[in-house]
Parts: sequence; structure tokens; C-alpha cells
Amino acid sequence: MADKNIIASPAYSESSIRVLKGLEPVKQRPGMYTRTDNPLHIIQEVLDNSADESLAGHGKKIKVTLHADGSVTIEDDGRGIPFGLHPEEQAPVVELVFTRLHAGGKFDKGKGGAYSFSGGLHGVGVSVTNALSTRLEVTSYREGKVASLAFSGGDVIEPLVLRKSEGGDRKSGTTVRAWPDAKYFESPALPMAELTHLLRSKAVLMPGVTVTLTNEKTRDVQTWVFKGGLRDYLMQTLTADPVIPMFESEGFADSAHETFAEGEGASWCVAFTEDGAPVRESYVNLIPTSAGGTHESGLRDGLFTAVKSFIELHSLLPKGVKLLPEDVFARASYVLSAKVLDPQFQGQIKERLNSRDAVRLVSSFVRPSLELWLNQHVDYGKKLAELAIKAAQTRQKAGQKVEKRKGSGVAVLPGKLTDCESKDLANNEVFLVEGDSAGGSAKMGRNKESQAVLPLRGKVLNTWEVDRDRLFANTEIHDIAVAIGVDPHGPNDTPDLSGLRYGKVCILSDADVDGSHIQVLLLTLFFRHFPKLIDAGHVYVARPPLYRVDAPARGKKPASKVYALDEGELTAILDKLRKDGVRESAWSISRFKGLGEMSAEQLWDTTLNPDTRRLLPVQLGNQDFLQTESLITKLMGKGEAAARRELMELHGDAVEIDI
Repeated sequence: MADKNIIASPAYSESSIRVLKGLEPVKQRPGMYTRTDNPLHIIQEVLDNSADESLAGHGKKIKVTLHADGSVTIEDDGRGIPFGLHPEEQAPVVELVFTRLHAGGKFDKGKGGAYSFSGGLHGVGVSVTNALSTRLEVTSYREGKVASLAFSGGDVIEPLVLRKSEGGDRKSGTTVRAWPDAKYFESPALPMAELTHLLRSKAVLMPGVTVTLTNEKTRDVQTWVFKGGLRDYLMQTLTADPVIPMFESEGFADSAHETFAEGEGASWCVAFTEDGAPVRESYVNLIPTSAGGTHESGLRDGLFTAVKSFIELHSLLPKGVKLLPEDVFARASYVLSAKVLDPQFQGQIKERLNSRDAVRLVSSFVRPSLELWLNQHVDYGKKLAELAIKAAQTRQKAGQKVEKRKGSGVAVLPGKLTDCESKDLANNEVFLVEGDSAGGSAKMGRNKESQAVLPLRGKVLNTWEVDRDRLFANTEIHDIAVAIGVDPHGPNDTPDLSGLRYGKVCILSDADVDGSHIQVLLLTLFFRHFPKLIDAGHVYVARPPLYRVDAPARGKKPASKVYALDEGELTAILDKLRKDGVRESAWSISRFKGLGEMSAEQLWDTTLNPDTRRLLPVQLGNQDFLQTESLITKLMGKGEAAARRELMELHGDAVEIDI
């Protein structure tokens, strides 16, 4: 007889699958679309739309009002959001913009598009603001008419009403008032310092545009309008005096440019100081990129190349001193504003630019401009060279001290380790590479200064149940420990990390199933026997691409090779090519069977180059040590077949299989 207390688990059937519609995904997982510590980012989405109007040359004023009831109004004098019926959707366009994910006017780039340059790319911006607001009101002034409508939680509650513009109404523009819903945010209050900094920076980046902030509670009104642009702004922000005059310039592609679209480029202002905290701000199409990205890498590359060539031209480098990019960049403060036609951002909040071409774009304008400036101002150039050489000497001395301290009695480094030249722990990296053929490509493609390669033969031993005393019986594991310079230890030990030889220990394996297995074996080794390396943030997983797409020349864009990490990225690349008007038969797709198939140059471009690679830090995430230990025991333990089977039954549907 069955036990009456046993409750049958619900049946898993077709009706178990739920499809989220409209703005439901945003409400279910707001953290995927915006910052949830406070509502600033959803307000910024509206502000960015107004800024894009000014950037496109259609507005001269942006007014932000903080109301006593917690709502925020953003008002501009741009073209006004269109409110006629959309030809395909048969709904007012202004309604679609605020209620549909991936609806907007910024997908159609280039000449003929409503916005040639804009921060908006994902097309989910203001619809997220709407979804996470208890109420949102929109008024659009356009073509002698005024349209108004209101929403609640993303749904229309007051349908579109049209009236004729009266004498007192503006000719064009958009006003949006939003009441952020406190339940989605840790704090409902806007961070005032961050908001004022954001508004001030918009004014700096758009000389002549007036930005106003009114606070109803305090009756405080702040207005920003900059005529001098980046130089004035950086001068006001610096905490120390520059050692040489600021270097300010800009460069943009013209219609005859071979590689980049007309208007793409950057404006920048750089100051070098001997002390004080460096000021570093970067923007892409007026969007603040707080985590930097490839445009900053382009500025860094351009500055370093120009200063290095000046030093070589004037024979200023002392014997035995090797100059690195951070020696030039360490004391640099800058404001960088890039214009990129089709910006690829990391994450929905756009805090980091990922567009690979932006490195070359910015560098190609910065380098010649600074080289010319340095050779026109040789005394300033020599002062800057002195600053960089001093930084290089300090760095090299620090590296030598570490070497002397650990000099005697060090285990002999494994013969198959191809070490790097630098002793600077912060920049050194070792790649644990699957197989000798891939190791050969990595050795040829790496940056010899800071990147070491240790090829591993076949699959590493599963060390989950291996005693620490027996670890060194395995040659591969012995070589890994000696190369890294840290002894095996447990989670409660306090190992000596002073011998650590690399700031980043990177697992580099093929993008297929076998490669994933090797990743798991190495992660098991580090978690079980080197946990403090994971705690201190030294362990990483490199992500090489699985596919390469050879795309033909299209318009002004030359033929190019684009890499995709997986099926999902491949689909997105092909969709973009179709959107660009490329025929299906015009591109070719290659699938890498392994890293050994890549040339040294391809491996550098996709997997080793710090500016363009994808390197994932290994962290415990939301789980604690014991939870992770329990999960790995199920996966890697010898007597855990039943637990593994249960795990596969529970989560098998979520696994991607590569057959």
C-alpha cells in the first residue's frame, strides 16, 4: 500500500513550458537589463535618448526635474518621438518604443538612418524604464501636434491622445515623466553625485547644449553649458598640476576612409601628472563606459606607440631599460569621447565597449597626432619620456627585488614551460594549453614579454580524491605547481603566495567537449589543491572561438574574418550579414576542430590579445565553498555514479551537446 504522505511531483509536460510575453522578462529578471542598486540607470536610458537627439544635431536643451513625489521628468527640444501608426505593427510608434523590447530607431545605422551615431543598440532601453515604473507619462511635440499617453508597469493605461499644438507649446521635443517602482531596487533614492556627474559630462561632450537639473525638494537649480569642451572639464577635475601642457586633439574618418565609416573617430584630452589619483573617463556616443573597453585600449596603444617612437628617435632610453605600455599610461589622466557607428557593448548597461575595431580606430588617430605634437614640442616630449623611463626603472627594480628574495633553492622550472621575459607579477600570465600542437601556436602567437605557455600532454589526472602527498607523482601536476610557484594546499591553510610567478593562470583548451572536460579536470585541481589562488582571483578560463566566418567586402567595409564563440554568436553574425545585404552564398563558415588548427596570428587575435580576447575569472559566485565542494563531489567522485545520474536527470535539458 502506498504511503499517503508521499506527494507526487508535478508532471513535466507541454503545459509546463511558460513563454514570457511583452515586458514580463524585465520584471522577472530586472538585473539582466539594468542596475538594481538604485533607479539611476533606468532614468539614464531616457536621458540617453535625449542626448542622442542632441548628438544628431536636433536639440540644444535637456532639462531634468526631480519631483517631490520621487518621480523624474526629462525634457528635450529634439524632433519628438513619432506617434503615427507603425506600417507593420499597426500601433502608434511612441507606444511601441515604450512597450516592446528590441523596438527603436537606432538599428538602422549609417546615412539614411534616423541616428547615424547613438548609444542605443540593444533597443530595450526605455521599455525597461517603463516596465520598472509604477507610472510613466510621455508627451511628444511634433509637426504642429502634441501626443500624450501614460503607462503603468509597462502597460498602456491612458491611450494616445492627439491635440493641436497651441501658441504656448513648443514646436518639437519629448517629455517623459517616470515614477520608478521601489520594489525592483535596493534603494529608491537616486545617487545625486553620480547623477550630477552624468549630466555635467553630457554637457562637456556636447559643447553648446544646455543641461539643467532642478530639484523640487531643495529648490536647487544647476545648469551646465560648456564651450571649451574636454580641456576645461579635465582641468577642473584634476587633483594635481600636469607636468606638461595637456594634449588635446581629435580625429574622424572622412567619406574616403578605407576602413572606417564617415564620422567614426574620437576626441580626447590627456594630462600627465607626477602625483594625485589619475582621472580617467571614457564615453562612446555619449554613453559613459565606466569599465573602459576597446576604445581605451586604442588610446593606450596610440599614446605608447607615439612616446616609444619619440624616445627611439631621440635615443633617450638607457641601456637595460625596457619600456612597457603601463610605464607611459601609469600617470596619464584623460577624457576620451569616441564615435562608433555600430558599438558592441558588454552587458545591457553598456559599461564596457567590446567592439574590436575600436582599438585600431582610436589608435590610428591618436598615434600620428601625438607624434606630430611631441616633435613640435621636443622639450615637453623629453619631459614625458623622462616620466615614462622613471616608471619603467621603478618597475624593473621591484621585479629584481622579488627575484633576489626567492633566488636560492627554487625548484628547476619544467623544460616544456616557455616562460615570459618580465618579472612583473601584475602583468604576467601563464596559459595551461591542451596539447603540444596548440602549445606551438600559443608560443608563436603570444606576447613574449608577459605571456608564458605550459603545454599539457593529454587529459590531466582527476585529482578530486588524490592525497596531497601523492600529487607530485603525476608529472603534469608537478610541472603546473612548479611553474606557478605555489605549493598545493587546503581551504583552511595559509599558503605562501610570495613565490607566485604569474598574476593570471589561464586554462586554455579547445572549444569542444574534450576541451570542456580538460577545463573541468584543471578546475577540479585548482579548487581541491590550490583554492587560495581562486580566492585571490588568479585563475581564469580562456574562451577560444568555435567558428570563423569569412565575410566579403560590403559597401565601404572591407572583407573581414569574424569569430564566434558558439552557435548563438554564429547565428547573430549571420543575421547581421543578412541585414547588411550579403548573399547567403557569399560568406564561408569554418569550424575549428581544435586550437592546433589556428595559426599563431589567429590565436593571438581571438584568445591571447588582452584587448580582444574573452577571459573569464573563476569565482565561487553565489555559492559558498561547501556547496561547490558537494557539487564537484557528485561530478568527480569515484563512488558517485547514482548522484551523477540524478544530477543529469535534473539538469540534462540545460546542457548543450557537441556531437
